[in-house]
Amino acid sequence: MSKKILVLAEAREGALRNVSFEAIAAGKKLSNGGEIVSVLIGEGISSLSQELVEYGADKVVTVEHDKLKQYSSDGYAQALLAAIEAESPDGIVFGHTALGKDLSPRIASKLGSGLISDVTSIEESGGKLVFIRPIYSGKAFEKKVVNGGLVFVTIRPNNIDPLPKEEGRSAEVTSLNVDITDLRTIIKDVVRKATDGVDLSEAKVIVAGGRGVKSESGFEPLKELADLLGGAVGASRGACDAEYCDYSLQIGQTGKVVTPDLYIACGISGAIQHMAGMSNSKVIVAINKDPEANIFKVADYGIVGDLFDVVPLLIEEFKKIKVS
Repeated sequence: MSKKILVLAEAREGALRNVSFEAIAAGKKLSNGGEIVSVLIGEGISSLSQELVEYGADKVVTVEHDKLKQYSSDGYAQALLAAIEAESPDGIVFGHTALGKDLSPRIASKLGSGLISDVTSIEESGGKLVFIRPIYSGKAFEKKVVNGGLVFVTIRPNNIDPLPKEEGRSAEVTSLNVDITDLRTIIKDVVRKATDGVDLSEAKVIVAGGRGVKSESGFEPLKELADLLGGAVGASRGACDAEYCDYSLQIGQTGKVVTPDLYIACGISGAIQHMAGMSNSKVIVAINKDPEANIFKVADYGIVGDLFDVVPLLIEEFKKIKVS
């Protein structure tokens, strides 16, 4: 039986995040040929609707208000609950992002619904959808099945491929007027510490540094390599604690969880807390002077050597490839 699935789209600085398109693809798996309704919340965001349609949304509902310019759980919850009431979906899909992790439990509680969070893949077995998610810091995976009621899931970025973009595709786009009231928190301004460039949680390539970079300037060759590969720079907790970089770059159990296509670990020993945040990367390359470093246990390719010797060689070789 076909189902209506509501998908929350995320926008940042006037652009849609890639996880929005991944969530639409996940919604398609849940819908069984039914309707995908994408909800876009913010201020001045209606112009982004067409891109959602081209990536597979069958309908887009925009909720715009000046109090929704910056994310707040109160404001977004009011807007989303109004959209859910208007659409009466059979399922809901979020990205397992900072926004999704904050908002989804609140919405699930309001709806009296269960929630399957951090889903990395969706399979079909015996006519039912099976949701797979990591547990125990990625050391094991569990399978969940929803036997009845609303299906509510959040998906980990970079794990479910978006649908092919269909230029010029058309669909219904509507606006929903919601009176946003009683906000307990008013966000006046957002100061971003992260470096410009690719979003770390959505990057296809990540070059990460640990204590082995030795200093703030030690991250410079890593940044050069990341820029050359169109990727982002990350860091271990040790590098952040040593003040070599900002905590916004931290990857691990107490930082960001990432699943890029390529993860290059430079001078990272491989503490279990760090590996919990990156061990599901598709290809892991480790560079470390210590051949017994734990990071080599999860690496697909290992280079035993000083990162300050190895990284410049990688930069030189990748430059030759790009020129040719």
